[in-house]
Formats: sequence, structure tokens, C-alpha cells
Amino acid sequence: VDEHKGHDVVSAAAERKEKQKDLEVQRGEIQQTIQDGERDMKLLQQEVDAIKVSADKAVKENEKIFTELICVVQKRSSELKQQIRSQQESEVNRVRDLQEKLEQEITVLKRKDAELEQLSCTEDYNQFLQKYPSLSAVSETKHSSSINVRLLRYFEDVTAAVSKLRDELQDILKEKWTNISLKVPEVDVLLSGPEPRTRDDFLRYSQEITLDPNTAQMNLLLSEGNRKVTLMNQSQFYPDHPERLSGTFQVLSKQSLSRRCYWEVQWGGRGGRGSYVAVAYKDVYKTNSVFGRNDTSWSLFCCPNNHQFWYNNIQTPIPGSEFSRVGVYLDQPAGTLSFYNVSESMILIHRVQTSFTQPLYAGIQLYSWYGDTAEICKLK
Repeated sequence: VDEHKGHDVVSAAAERKEKQKDLEVQRGEIQQTIQDGERDMKLLQQEVDAIKVSADKAVKENEKIFTELICVVQKRSSELKQQIRSQQESEVNRVRDLQEKLEQEITVLKRKDAELEQLSCTEDYNQFLQKYPSLSAVSETKHSSSINVRLLRYFEDVTAAVSKLRDELQDILKEKWTNISLKVPEVDVLLSGPEPRTRDDFLRYSQEITLDPNTAQMNLLLSEGNRKVTLMNQSQFYPDHPERLSGTFQVLSKQSLSRRCYWEVQWGGRGGRGSYVAVAYKDVYKTNSVFGRNDTSWSLFCCPNNHQFWYNNIQTPIPGSEFSRVGVYLDQPAGTLSFYNVSESMILIHRVQTSFTQPLYAGIQLYSWYGDTAEICKLK
């Protein structure tokens, strides 16, 4: 009591109560950190599983490609071998025909030579003179064909051509192999950092996206390098394609989306009723293809004073003011999809936390007013 005379004091119970509050706050922070760590551990395990699946698929498909290449080379080798053997037989038969003809000529000449020798040995002058006219013509007989004996290079040129092809293929493989090796990525297993804050931060992840005419509904006209879509009152001349979206006025991007990417969509036109901005799996056309009305697509409906988010046919109303341009940020490893109002600044409209299991594609769906447009913006 004397040692602490004049000091401010509190009771142990009151101090315990205060410290207990601090302790609970610390525990809450620790538990939140544990939850975040466990979530990140789960994401890392998903990443490991995805890496294995992707690597196994790449190995299998590349083995198939190289097997096909080997089969092509083996087929060409067999065809060339057969062609050489066929030409060999043809050339040998031609030479043997010449041999047979020459052999027959030599036989005739030998017989006539023998007759001339017998005539030369005839001692009777009258007999000699009588037979001479019929045999003398033999001296004018000449070899019917001229054969130049030379060293012929029948198939050496073929071998030289194949050798040249081998060298060219080796050069191509050496050159292309470097590019192929560069395609093997360093696996990105880093945990996702915080979502970008400023527009410049988002633009670091911008991806060039164009729309795929093979998926466009028949009333949609694509322009501006397939970045802009306009709703027309008559069908366009698109060829039949199994991935074409029918029924609603929708179109998917040609490119699959990067693991982390950002893009912006702006709409306008005569009706100005807004549009749906979506991401979807490529096989969305196999189900109810309306964006957000299934479990293969996520869609934000942007319309004056009526914003909605759709997934698996469940509607979530989105409060907020009117806007005509939306930014979309996708972080596939983290499983987040975020929509932002970029009319003035980056204002979060809606964020989804999920798990993406397939490659994703950007999607646009126009409302129902002819002349309405939506465009994937060019970002600097």
C-alpha cells in the first residue's frame, strides 16, 4: 500500500474484464488468420490438383500428337520404299529386255560369222562366187542399238533429297522446340494478393477480347473487329455451327479468359436498356444457354435503376445508381469474379466467391430493343 500510494489503481476484476476484451479481439484476429490460412491451403491443394490434371492431359495429348507424327513419317518411309522397289523392278525389266535383244543379235551374228568362215575356207572358186552375194550382206550388219556403259546414279538423288528433308526437319524442330519449351509455364502457385484498387491497377490485368461469330445468336451483328455487337431486327448470314447460342441475344468471346484478367463493357444504342455482362463455360450452349439461368455461367444484368446478378437461375438484386460501363475482374485461382462501375471511379457493384472448374469465356447478352449495342472496350 505504501509503495503505490498516490498511483491510479483499478480492481483486478475490472482489469481482467478489460484485458479479456483485448484477448477476445486477438483471438478473433488469430482465428480469422487461421481461416484465411486454411482457405489458402485449400486453394493451394486445388492448384496442385489442377496442375496434375493439366500436366497429365498435356502429356497424353502430346504423346498422341507425336505418335501421329511418327505414323506420318513411317507411312512416308513405306511409300518411298515401295516406290523405289517398283521403279527398281521397272528399270531392271527394261535392261533385261535390252539384254535379251542384244543376246539374240549376237547369236545371229555368230551364226553368220560361222557361215562366212566356212565360205572363206571354200577352195572351189565357182562355189565361193555363187555363195558370196548372199553372205556378203552380213558385213553391213550393225548393232541395232547404241548402249553407253556408264556408272548410273539411279537412287542416290532420292537419298540426297531425303537427307535434305531430314536436315530441314531437324532445323525446324530445333527452332520450334525453343518456342514450345517457352510455352511450358512456370506454375503460378502464389496466393492471390489483394484485389486491385485503382483503375491503373486493374489495367495491368487487361486482356484483349473479341467476340466469336460461331456463338453469336442470329440477330446479332458483330463489328469493330468483332468487339461490338448490335441487335438487328433481321437474321444475319451466319453458317450453322454446333456452338451457336439460340433463343436469347447472346454471344461468347473467342478467347478463353486468362487466370487473372480484366476487361470493360460499354452499352448504348437506340433503346439504351442495358445488357447482361457474363462469364461462362464454353459448353453453356449444351444446357439452358441463358446466361445466369444455369450453373455454367454468371451474369450481371445492367439496366437503368434495375441491376441484378444471376447464377443458377437465382436472382440477386443489386442496389446502386445508373451506369453504362462496367469493368469485370476475374481471379480464377482465388475463385473471385468482381464487377465494377467505371463511369467515374472503381466502385464495386458485386463480387462472387466460387470455384471455377473449366476455362471461362466472356459473354454479352443484349436486351430486347433493336439497335441496342454493347462493346468490349479497347483498353490502353
